[in-house]
Amino acid sequence: VAMIQGRFYRELDLCNMSNILRVSYLSLLKENPKYRTFWSASVISMFGEWFNTIALFVLILEFSDSEFLLGLLFTIRMIAFAIFQPFIGIFADRYSRKTLMLISNLIQIPMACGFMLVESADDLWWMIGLSGLMMISHSLFMTSERAALPNIVSEGELATANALDAASWSTALCFGALIGGLIVDYYGVNLAFILNALTFVIAFLILLRIDIPQDFNTEKTSSNIFKQVYVDMKTGISRITSDRKLLRIVFAKASWNVAGGGLAGVFLVLMGADIDGFGVSIGFGIFFFARGIGTGLGPIIARRVFTNSNHWPLLTGLLVVVSGIFYFLVGLTLNTSLGLTMVLVIIAHAASGANWVLSTILTQQWVEDKVRGRVFSVDMLLLSIAFSISSSIAGGLVELEYVNLQNGIMSFACVMVISGLLISSWNPKDKKNRLVDTPMS
Repeated sequence: VAMIQGRFYRELDLCNMSNILRVSYLSLLKENPKYRTFWSASVISMFGEWFNTIALFVLILEFSDSEFLLGLLFTIRMIAFAIFQPFIGIFADRYSRKTLMLISNLIQIPMACGFMLVESADDLWWMIGLSGLMMISHSLFMTSERAALPNIVSEGELATANALDAASWSTALCFGALIGGLIVDYYGVNLAFILNALTFVIAFLILLRIDIPQDFNTEKTSSNIFKQVYVDMKTGISRITSDRKLLRIVFAKASWNVAGGGLAGVFLVLMGADIDGFGVSIGFGIFFFARGIGTGLGPIIARRVFTNSNHWPLLTGLLVVVSGIFYFLVGLTLNTSLGLTMVLVIIAHAASGANWVLSTILTQQWVEDKVRGRVFSVDMLLLSIAFSISSSIAGGLVELEYVNLQNGIMSFACVMVISGLLISSWNPKDKKNRLVDTPMS
């Protein structure tokens, strides 16, 4: 997955760097020891995160068997990750990014161990809240890491470094979820939490070894951080709403999450718990492994097939439709063949991965550098809200027995298809940022 997704990103000219030599993965890791150390800390943190996630799923189903709480877990985590991004972005520009990353790892150590205190259904509420706090800390690490990356690699290494970072996420999802499921099934949730805490310790010690240069933002801003965040968000929203084509692309990504939160956040978990012949945690790992494979395959398939960027705005909606159709087939063929279900899940998430990368690239191409970060902050907030609402509704519907697993998947898949069709049929004629009809090389 890392090789496939990385190859796609490495070939793309995301920053008009067509004349810059692109280095290979091995060359980057071998010749830039500072980046190698930096990347290792990030991968270890991402890998351990999925141990924690699988263990939390198991605790919720073990103590409550509540589908609503599963949806609530995703809701709290997504909102916590997104809503503080504007604040964290300000911190990452004005304070030491290395220090912020170290603080993030350090405070997550006791948080990860704290989950071992969960002993009954009465503890699930604070467990979900603690998971939200961990996601805030995790977002502090990720934002600081992404902002620091250009300062530890050369211009010619930047495309490959970003590719490796993106590919590492899919790989961590695949193998972190699968191995985490095996550990929980054979040794229990406490070992998963201990290993998760250990990954933060290791990442902290690794980061201590390197120096991360930084040019601090010294521009005069409001002394009231809440006022500054409001101003920044307002600027991002104004940039999006002033360009109808950009508005369409931003909503194209969120359109998948309208139903994807329920499908990937609740029903996929319940599918894992419903596999015969495997433990619940292994079942979770199997389907999240399939999800990771799909998100890795999607971009390279899109790169091979969709070479004319003029078609991408339409395709972002059609790919949501494709994802919905294959999730509908998942529901239609549920419990017939595990192999078939996994293949369908892979294809559904390959389409969503292609939607994500095409819409992201268009946003990068159309939006000016000086406001791009604020636009992406709004983008992340919208898709997180959509995902959170969807997962909460899905969990509540199953909890109240308005839907079962099969018709729930099929119903939300239909919502996804409709959402994609609406985005596909929306064709604003705004001439601003019109793309040049040139196939990608």
